[in-house]
Amino acid sequence: MKHRHETEIKLPVKDSKLLRQRLREQGFRVIMPRHFESNILFDFPDTRLRKLRCLVRLRYMGDQALLTYKGTPLQSRDYKIRPEYESNVEDGHCVHEILLHLGLQEMFSYEKYRTVYSPRGKRDAAAGPHLVFDETPVGTYIELEGPQRWIDEVARQLGYSRKDYIKESYAALYRKKCQKERKPAGNMLFRKRER
Repeated sequence: MKHRHETEIKLPVKDSKLLRQRLREQGFRVIMPRHFESNILFDFPDTRLRKLRCLVRLRYMGDQALLTYKGTPLQSRDYKIRPEYESNVEDGHCVHEILLHLGLQEMFSYEKYRTVYSPRGKRDAAAGPHLVFDETPVGTYIELEGPQRWIDEVARQLGYSRKDYIKESYAALYRKKCQKERKPAGNMLFRKRER
């Protein structure tokens, strides 16, 4: 199990090819190739976790599963900073059933294709700051997770400024898009999944 405070931001990607080129130029290297992720957010029927801005998430990546609890975000103007407890689980489907039997319900599901990058000199994402490249049904984003100074420096090197920082979750971005398009918000799923 891993416990820590995560500090992260999202940045919108307008040109995927150009961004990947910039990542190579800055010394980033792929440590987890592009893969499909399916995520389920759970809450109690009274939505007490959402009201506290907390979440319980079960993520499936192929035959692997990851259970995560994220606590209420700390006050920060530019960054999302929150406590995080995370653990790989041997049987994601069994953990899914346990969560349901504890009284939680599936509240929101979302999908993405993710590629994980590590900066020059780092061997894996667990050992320090990292960047993820997420392709979602509501657009392509990168997430920078690490110390604030590192986030600011990498964002600047990639051509972003603080005004580009996004603290919202994918669920919030999806709800916002649905409101803008005046359509009901369901789950954030690809219409057609790649094989």
